[in-house]
Amino acid sequence: MKKVLILCTGNSCRSQLAEGFIRHFAGDTAIVYSAGIETHGVNPSAIAVMAERGIDISSHTSNNVSEYANIDFDYVITVCDNAKESCPYFPTKAQKFHYNFPDPAKATGTETEIMQEFRRVRDMIKDYCSDFVKTHLSN
Repeated sequence: MKKVLILCTGNSCRSQLAEGFIRHFAGDTAIVYSAGIETHGVNPSAIAVMAERGIDISSHTSNNVSEYANIDFDYVITVCDNAKESCPYFPTKAQKFHYNFPDPAKATGTETEIMQEFRRVRDMIKDYCSDFVKTHLSN
């Protein structure tokens, strides 16, 4: 079984969305973790937009990357430039991937506009994760 780590800055939005989608698409072919270089708690709007797609991430926790230093990952995916540049080094033979998704937590405007940005980013991450699973985790 493959081990996947998804990293972002605060482990509150983008990495949580990606963890939910990769778990959903990969099923029992992978163990999926997410972490941040900081921990900001899981964003309630991320939970809400995933629930709209039938994926429950309400029990996810916000974890620091240092908690996973002893896990031998097969894949590490960074989902923001800050995490890619700032992540502390830990020895791994993991294949690394990077995609800089916009941070929906930085969206401004009305509540409706902010939620539209969360949905837009969610759908970008969904497409990325679907392709990742098809390419790297499907038998």
